[in-house]
Amino acid sequence: MKAPFFSQEELQFIQTHITDDPSKLMLQASRYPHLPITKLVQQIQARQKAQHKLPDWYANPHLIFPANISVEQCSSQQTAQFKASLINGKSLADLTGGMGVDTAYLTQNFQKTFHFEQNQDLQAVVAYNFEQLGLTQVQFIQGNSIDWLTHHSEPETSFSWIYLDPHRRDESGGKVFALSDCEPNVVAHQEVLFKFSENILLKASPMLDLEQSIRELSHIKQIWVISVDNEVKEVLFHLEANFHDAPKITCVALHKNQSTQTLSFFKEEELQTGPNLSQPLRYLYEPNVALLKAGAFKLPCTRYQLHKIAPHSHLYTSDTFQPDFIGRSFEVLAVCKLDKKTILPYITNNQANITIRNFPLTVKQIREKLKIQEGGNSYLFATTDFQGQKIVIVCQKVTS
Repeated sequence: MKAPFFSQEELQFIQTHITDDPSKLMLQASRYPHLPITKLVQQIQARQKAQHKLPDWYANPHLIFPANISVEQCSSQQTAQFKASLINGKSLADLTGGMGVDTAYLTQNFQKTFHFEQNQDLQAVVAYNFEQLGLTQVQFIQGNSIDWLTHHSEPETSFSWIYLDPHRRDESGGKVFALSDCEPNVVAHQEVLFKFSENILLKASPMLDLEQSIRELSHIKQIWVISVDNEVKEVLFHLEANFHDAPKITCVALHKNQSTQTLSFFKEEELQTGPNLSQPLRYLYEPNVALLKAGAFKLPCTRYQLHKIAPHSHLYTSDTFQPDFIGRSFEVLAVCKLDKKTILPYITNNQANITIRNFPLTVKQIREKLKIQEGGNSYLFATTDFQGQKIVIVCQKVTS
């Protein structure tokens, strides 16, 4: 497999211009007639997109970044490292290797890893990058991984784990979310996969219908709903051969500047939790999106000794502060009607951050009605309480 490369001068050009505007660099191409400016600018663009998503790769000047679409679709460094904390063993097969970010982190917990990829040019880039990273335990197999498995219907080898991140675009390039619409179709090929491994780790779109996926997939042992800075980024499924019990669901909140928060539960626990309602008390809690995506709407009441503002408002409250809550925590200053004269005494500099939960107006409409600017240290939660009253809860963030 021939490895692509850049000359030392070309690598230096990329690093020198790493923060420059790519479009302006293209206009200046005539200044560098001896350099492949288009190719170098593509590298600069890809690196700029990867700066925050893949900081370690961005900092390595020797790595080559493939097409921008690969950078956009690949896992972030943070989520890849989390996945690597979940699995280990003798051998791993990444059936949808792609740019290789997940492979690079997952392989550190395995003696041998197999990277499958249909795009030969992309796999050549990955092989070159892995050499730079010192990942020598990876074997590259070019082609369709499902075809390869099917042709090895009596496998001489098996894997400790199979990992898949199915392609989530249709033939016209549009995004798809359902597992049965992705390539490969894991729903249709589950039995083939289990011939080669008892354990499958499947990455899915954050937009997928979780209940539908639970119905479609067999042998789900655990589900992880992963958010990064309060945005759902991935849903992971651990499929284990012959597992028939209810899956454990784990909400994972990853943050750049604080420790990871998790909450695990079984769906039956959520179903059996009764309503625990109250008017706003001293503290208000806004759940991390991972809780909402996982369907943990009532469970926080019992896990954190909280009350809900209303059954469908998904805001929680307590008299005693609960520091382990997965989400944002606030101290309540006042509970008001949507009235400027009532609210203004509790905010400074005519600024506030506005959130709506089960409320008929949009944030923009509320801001126009109150004539206040965005920002500041005040937080307004416009919601409906359990008595059906429209209220605005004025808060400030808990600082300790």
